Amino acid sequence: MRTIDLRSDTVTHPTPEMRQAMAEAEVGDDVLGDDLTTQRLEAMGAERTGKEAALFVSSGTMGNLLAILSWCNRGDEVVLGSEAHVLWHESAGSAAIAGALLRTVPNDDRGRLNPDDVEAAIRAYRSGVSPTGLVAMENTHNRCSGAALTAADTKAIADVAHKHGLPMHLDGARIFNAAVALGVPVSNLTADIDSVTFCFSKGLSAPIGSMLCGTQEFIDKARKWRKMLGGGMRQVGVIAAAATVALEQMVPRLAEDHVNAKQLAQGLVGIPGISIDPAKIETNIVIFEWQGGNHPEFMAKLADAGVKASSSGEPKTRMVTHWGINGEDIQEALEVIAAVAKDAMGAKA
Repeated sequence: MRTIDLRSDTVTHPTPEMRQAMAEAEVGDDVLGDDLTTQRLEAMGAERTGKEAALFVSSGTMGNLLAILSWCNRGDEVVLGSEAHVLWHESAGSAAIAGALLRTVPNDDRGRLNPDDVEAAIRAYRSGVSPTGLVAMENTHNRCSGAALTAADTKAIADVAHKHGLPMHLDGARIFNAAVALGVPVSNLTADIDSVTFCFSKGLSAPIGSMLCGTQEFIDKARKWRKMLGGGMRQVGVIAAAATVALEQMVPRLAEDHVNAKQLAQGLVGIPGISIDPAKIETNIVIFEWQGGNHPEFMAKLADAGVKASSSGEPKTRMVTHWGINGEDIQEALEVIAAVAKDAMGAKA
């Protein structure tokens, strides 16, 4: 039985061009500053985001943690959204390793933050108070159906942070999806923030790696923290070569994933037991509610029938389109989902 894997865009495999680039990569010891392939990739990352410098890291989680370590003192607070990936899916590294607390403000259904909420959450240093050290946002927003935040959405929060003398970090794991969906350069979406992380191993389809970008001073500090975390990789150009291909070749095709996600969302409408608003689907993440009973059982039956999905917390099911999934796959997945839903609703009746 064929499997259609929609759990995440992290399940993509490297393209043939990536595999060839990895085999032929020029490498050196990156900790000693000798890996020219990685250095070229870091220069590309900085240029794409409009920043002075960049640092290649193993994952988006590491990139976000390095940002917190570099911007905050132990005992500082990070003001961020209630649905932030840093809060939900990064193993509490901010607390366990950086010694930083997370102070949340509500995300709306598109992942945006209210500037007044952010302002109210910011706390200055005084006795008995954990002061704010950083403000953070996310684009696209993973838990808000992959919503793409505009430059204006980001600027409104960055202005509040900068008014209080605070840096602004953007978890831009899928920032290229946002740029493609909005029809603007990535640098347009990162112009007002002080640091940004983006991933190569999601929609861009590289096997490993993320990039942290900011000022040269910030990246110098982050590089030291990366070494302390064991992230100083040696002949990492083998991996950086695939990420370079991802930046050069895989960005425009993200639009195909967005089309497939919209096809999936529109096809889910009217399936018994499923609740979804297709208008909320802007990029490659589709989240819907299963209202037909036992959610884990529904997910298991989907997998048994050949469609893999992930959960965003009961009763939400999350499906992500990516390279290797085409329109025919989406149509087949919809037929499977409809059949599983019909059986479940019939059994419930």
